[in-house]
Amino acid sequence: MTKKPFVTKEQLDEIVKTYPTPFHIYDEKGIRENAKALKEAFSWNKGYKEFFAVKATPNPFLMEILKEYGCGTDCSSKTELMLSEACGFGQGEIMFSSNETPASEYIYADKIGGIINLDDITHIPYLEKALGKLPKTLSLRYNPGGVFTIANGIMDNPGDAKYGFTTEQLFEGYRMLKDKGVERFGMHSFLASNTVTNEYYPVLAKLLFETAVKIKEECGVTIDFINLSGGIGIPYRPDQEPNDIRLIGAKVKEVYDEVLVPAGMGDVAIYTELGRFMMGPYGHLVTTAIHEKHTHKEYIGCDACAVNLMRPAMYGAYHHITVAGKEDAPCDHKYDIVGSLCENNDKFAIDRMLPEIEIGDKLIIHDTGAHGFSMGYNYNGKLKSAELLLKEDGSVKLIRRAETPKDYFATFDCFDIFNKLDFEA
Repeated sequence: MTKKPFVTKEQLDEIVKTYPTPFHIYDEKGIRENAKALKEAFSWNKGYKEFFAVKATPNPFLMEILKEYGCGTDCSSKTELMLSEACGFGQGEIMFSSNETPASEYIYADKIGGIINLDDITHIPYLEKALGKLPKTLSLRYNPGGVFTIANGIMDNPGDAKYGFTTEQLFEGYRMLKDKGVERFGMHSFLASNTVTNEYYPVLAKLLFETAVKIKEECGVTIDFINLSGGIGIPYRPDQEPNDIRLIGAKVKEVYDEVLVPAGMGDVAIYTELGRFMMGPYGHLVTTAIHEKHTHKEYIGCDACAVNLMRPAMYGAYHHITVAGKEDAPCDHKYDIVGSLCENNDKFAIDRMLPEIEIGDKLIIHDTGAHGFSMGYNYNGKLKSAELLLKEDGSVKLIRRAETPKDYFATFDCFDIFNKLDFEA
């Protein structure tokens, strides 16, 4: 089985005349269609809002596209908060879900109208001290511990995660918030990552809905919004079936009607914080084959490396690869597709069966639209690549230029490096 790229060899031949590889390119049409489908899937809930996980793809051009579909942002740092503010996200449109948070970041989030989602019960007095008083709206992150399962098996192990309140702390936390004058309450939970099943959200929703009912009964606190967070994944492998977001939305509604409505909580807003689902399939890393090596294995060396996409090196993650222009050629050559870092795990694929690759071929690495560019770094003095947007009309827009050596050295302002180097050489 294979995956079809959203950009063709002919398009790439034109693009590289202006923007040399490597680069990340995003599909505007796909992003818009997906955002529209998500909005429709949860349209049954009048308070529904998607808070896009900025950490997945922190690019203002892409964030502004999502804003057109009513999305807010989910931030985990002051820098992401600043980016959201710059893009015009305001009061009630920013969720601040961070952990081990400096007081200055809480202060900034509150200043710009962000909804603060606390990660630990000790953060309640910490936040109160930082702000002088608690905000009128606060959310608490819940971690029930143990192993999270659905009908067909174990999904993840929340008990090993550093995030969230225990069950006992959650109930005590809401009592504390009520006593301190908080008026609007939220609940948040993230129990599994990159799930490729339509059952994850409905099972998670039932757990949170039932917990919300108990909190109302035992604490006298009515939860105003329940944030299902992220966790809906994408099919990185070509033999995986993608999630059906409309079916997921319908199944969450069934649980909502079963649990919340009879408890008199039929006006609870549903929030999500999707990143990978929103952007992952709509990004490609495009790189050029520049070397071939015939030793104990067959290697193809690229002008991209783990700096551009670290998931395979860090997690052993699978990313499908298309050799542009050879989509219909037989995959009868076994290669390791590698980058130039001085690390042996700098490999995009190991023992991957692909068509014969020639020097100069363009390799399209799929599903890099989330946690691709954003997880990049500068090891070995490597520079981050450009980001491009393939517009709906087929034109290409530069949405982030490639880094230059001047960018790399810019923070050495305590060392007079700019008078010692010729940056035009």
